[in-house]
Amino acid sequence: MALGFAPPPSADPCPRLGRLLEPAEWAAAGIPLLNNPREVITGLHTRHLPAPATAVVAVLDPDQRIAASASFPPPVPADGWEFRNALLDRLRRVIPHDLRRRTPVRTAVLLHCRAGEPHWTEEDGAWMWGLRDACTLHGLRCGAYITLTAGGWQILGEGRSGRRPCATAVRRSTPLTSGGGAPQAHRRTAAR
Repeated sequence: MALGFAPPPSADPCPRLGRLLEPAEWAAAGIPLLNNPREVITGLHTRHLPAPATAVVAVLDPDQRIAASASFPPPVPADGWEFRNALLDRLRRVIPHDLRRRTPVRTAVLLHCRAGEPHWTEEDGAWMWGLRDACTLHGLRCGAYITLTAGGWQILGEGRSGRRPCATAVRRSTPLTSGGGAPQAHRRTAAR
């Protein structure tokens, strides 16, 4: 004889991602806005050069400067629990927790470089849930969730976006050079 309560059967014919946040829930969570999103996104893009199917988690100091960051491939299967665990693992590697503080002073943001359209998907909802939970468990303030696609970047829940950087942008691996000459010649060559 078994005692206890059984969970109700799921009415959804195909199971949803483990844990996720809908866009309205994310917007209502009071996520702090980035003062200069282009600077943060460009900084993360320059540091990590993320390709599609890459996540970049960053911790911002109180002045919203990047204090630490890590990039990694998303875990498979795409589930909020797995995303949370992957984020916690990376956060623990790059920065000590702030659990002893009464209120968080640092903020974690997530940049997810992916293929497809920039609009919200269930996978984004799972990342949002994972980011929020990882921040709570690491003593950080939950910050922006940013998608980076071929069309550019978008901060979900805020409606702010830009075209550069984008998922297909590649930084030159070798500096621009010419056969010699004045520094102005190099600047003109780089401007073309």
